[in-house]
Amino acid sequence: MATSANSDQVPEEIHKTSQEEEGEETESETDSDDSEEDVEPKLRYDRVTNDLSAILNKDCASCMAVHSKFLALGTHWGTIHILDYLGNNIQGKEYQAHTTTVNQISVDDNGDYIASCSDDGKVNIFGLYSSEDNQVVNFDRPVKSVALDPEFYRSSSKQFVTGDDKLILNERGLFRSHKTRVLHQGEGAIRQIKWKGELIAWSNDFGVKVYDLNSRTRITSITKDQNHRPDLYQCNLHWQDDKRLLIGWADTVKVCLVKDRVGQDIRDLPARYVEIIAMFNTPEFMICGIASLENHLVLLTFDKNTQQEGGKIMSSRPNLRIVDAHMEYFEELSNDALSIRGYQNYRCNDYHLGNMCINENVIEDNLFYIISPKDVVVARPRDQDDHITWLIEHEDFEEAMNAATLHSKELKRHTFQDIGRQFLNYLIDQRRFEDAAKLCVKIFGKNKDLWEAEAYKFARMNQLKWLAPYLPKDDPRLSPAIYEMVLNDFLHTNCKVFLQLVKEWQCTLYNIQAIIKVVIDRLDRDRNNRDLLHALAELHGYERAFDKALAIYLKLKDRDVFVLIHKHNLFESVSDKIVQLMEFDQDAAVTMLLNNLDKIPVDKVVRQLEKRPKYLYVYLDKLAMKDQQSIKSFATQMVKLYAEYDRPKLLPFLRGSVQYNLDMALNEVKVREFKPELVFLLGRTGDMKTALQIIVDELHDVDQAIEFCKEHNDQELWEDLIHYSLDKPNFITGLLNNIGTHVDPIILIKRIRTGMEIPELRDSLVKILQDYNLQISLREGCKKILVADSFGLMNRLVKTQKKAISVDTSHVCTVCHERILVTETRHASDVIVFFCSHAAHELCLNSTTETCPICTTQRRGPGRSTMIRK
Repeated sequence: MATSANSDQVPEEIHKTSQEEEGEETESETDSDDSEEDVEPKLRYDRVTNDLSAILNKDCASCMAVHSKFLALGTHWGTIHILDYLGNNIQGKEYQAHTTTVNQISVDDNGDYIASCSDDGKVNIFGLYSSEDNQVVNFDRPVKSVALDPEFYRSSSKQFVTGDDKLILNERGLFRSHKTRVLHQGEGAIRQIKWKGELIAWSNDFGVKVYDLNSRTRITSITKDQNHRPDLYQCNLHWQDDKRLLIGWADTVKVCLVKDRVGQDIRDLPARYVEIIAMFNTPEFMICGIASLENHLVLLTFDKNTQQEGGKIMSSRPNLRIVDAHMEYFEELSNDALSIRGYQNYRCNDYHLGNMCINENVIEDNLFYIISPKDVVVARPRDQDDHITWLIEHEDFEEAMNAATLHSKELKRHTFQDIGRQFLNYLIDQRRFEDAAKLCVKIFGKNKDLWEAEAYKFARMNQLKWLAPYLPKDDPRLSPAIYEMVLNDFLHTNCKVFLQLVKEWQCTLYNIQAIIKVVIDRLDRDRNNRDLLHALAELHGYERAFDKALAIYLKLKDRDVFVLIHKHNLFESVSDKIVQLMEFDQDAAVTMLLNNLDKIPVDKVVRQLEKRPKYLYVYLDKLAMKDQQSIKSFATQMVKLYAEYDRPKLLPFLRGSVQYNLDMALNEVKVREFKPELVFLLGRTGDMKTALQIIVDELHDVDQAIEFCKEHNDQELWEDLIHYSLDKPNFITGLLNNIGTHVDPIILIKRIRTGMEIPELRDSLVKILQDYNLQISLREGCKKILVADSFGLMNRLVKTQKKAISVDTSHVCTVCHERILVTETRHASDVIVFFCSHAAHELCLNSTTETCPICTTQRRGPGRSTMIRK
């Protein structure tokens, strides 16, 4: 049901929380209750207008019946108006049913017939679509209530119930006569009747009764347990379903459940009874109407507290509350104060609550009509549109967008994009441009037109810097003008970001020539701007004008030049610019050169760097680490470079290479007085005595001298070292400690001058003796091992030779090739079997033969023979 098209959305004056109502008294109270605005109400309110407004301008509403098809409004002038949910008169249906106030209206379940009663004593029943069963019954006394049989439209008896001081069941008799039956009397006026199925509930001055039509018995009497006047505070009845009855009377609420009695009872009690399952009092307000919403109660309430203005009593706003009912207490879930027109002058009985449910499976289709003499307001559970509207009003746009995403199929008034638009405008109004730019990604998605429109909007506000990171680059791809506009903006406001975008964006997004032109114009005013020069180099690279790009990168000494070279294979272009590359990043330059030796030959690099020896050293040193063979022809240069820039690497290089010129190397180390290197080179040239003399006389390093002699293992060199050391006590100590395994220490000891003081001599002699004892011990141990091994091997040999050798009939003589073993004794002969398993007749061998003829011929080595005679 669409209600928003023609009904007025309730403004703030219609729906307010009860705290806001109190807050109108003083400004401080209003301020203190601002937090209540953060709680979303459960119901949405609309004022029913259109034709209804014109009716209430002339007349006053006295009651209303709410059906799923229409509204039936009764007035104080006795007229009944048939309206739709929006307050429009349905096909001019208007019935002047009574001459005075309409007290109650009842509609059958199908919405075909309407019954009304009035103080004029008449009960008027008429059909909306047929007049066949129309009737007017005159009781000659005021009738306060009436209820149609819910199945009146198809019942043949056409029953209805009226109430004055009696409860009368009316039905059609024989030949369409009118029959009546009194169901109850004697307890005062009957002001409210509700009929559901086979159960009729009514209220009088003493309480509420329920009548069962099946058993034709009154099944309960619920006593009125408060002292309020029933004519001022009427009883409100509502059947929640076929078994559950809700009662709201003055300041008492009861929930009753009709149950079937189990088993037989000797007291002949009715088959059904009523149990009160929830009951509570409302000390602060009176009940004007009662209904249900799912498992909750909906109460229309009237505040007990009144105010006085100018000596006149003023009523407070009525409230619509949603509560959970319990025994002796209730839980309030929602409380909305309603600014009904003229509420200040109304009393409790001036309000009525009508309820209907269009679709029982949809909670939003529950409608609650609040009726007052001059105003009708409809309340309904808030749907997702209402929820989103409330979120937007409270500026919770993100939650509203999430709700729109989850419930997109349920929305009628809102869309995700509309909400996003409102959020975007809100952020822009708040000057939160970065958040607004991020939001564009969500709400525009792949819509090119929306993106471009928003880009121009940001441009007009000079805030493109916030939008640029979120502009789509592909799917959708915007017009080149958009990207050029962004680049131009950063060109004049932030050159660093301009450079970043030139690097990150694909060059196909914009016109490169146009951007180059504006960059050059900008450089005319700021020639040394590195960011702009860098960007210009990038742009030239995109245009494949690599010579221009290289020139700019080299001018800037920018590392990106190496990226450009690798990316576009520009090694030939930079082969004559090696020095320039080395000047601003020698590590990157050397790495590039070493990784592309096939494109930039070593000879070409060396020729360019010869005048810059430092760079040449760096290059050749890294080249040596990668490939020693590549520097063979530059070994002599490497000696000079290591001597100049990295002496610790010189000696290892001299030891590991043989390609350098020895004379040049000797001259270089002599000039620089590099003694360890000179010693090594003299040793390599064969001038070991000079080398040893330098170690002894200039380096004074006995350990190095000893190592030098050990390395060359020359007896004359040892003699020279001993000779050079005789006048050097420290050297003698070193020799005594180290030469024991190479030279007999006695030779040195004998040549020591008598009386010379030698440091740690005793320890040195002790060490010599210990070394000697160790040598003797080692020799004895080795001797024992050799002897033991010899005995062991001999025993194995003897055991092996003692083993028998098998000879069978298959063996033949190695000389005569006859069988070794014969059966006739006259042909028998002694047999000689060799360890190689070959055998021969003794007569066939020479007396001097000791080795196997076959194995000797094949050079397998001689084997001793064992002779076995048979």
